[in-house]
Amino acid sequence: MAVQSILAEKTVSVTELRKKPCDYFLDEPVAVLSNNKTAGYMVSAELYEQMVELIELQSKTSRFRPSNARLTQIVKHGAELLLAASEDELGDFSE
Repeated sequence: MAVQSILAEKTVSVTELRKKPCDYFLDEPVAVLSNNKTAGYMVSAELYEQMVELIELQSKTSRFRPSNARLTQIVKHGAELLLAASEDELGDFSE
């Protein structure tokens, strides 16, 4: 059995997250679980901005900003995942 660290005090399943995603943009990280494994973390815009500022302060040579090309890649990948998702995986999700 593999043990995984969860770097947040709060967790939410992907299924619950789909119901009301804005409820989980908090000023502390929320671990998003898929099949009881950490799929990612959610934070508020303010906390994300603070994290970026800290990274930039530590890295005196460059600024941490995703490029337009990288953002396009992320969007494309997300769209592919949504299109490939089964009804079971999507659950109650709707546009």
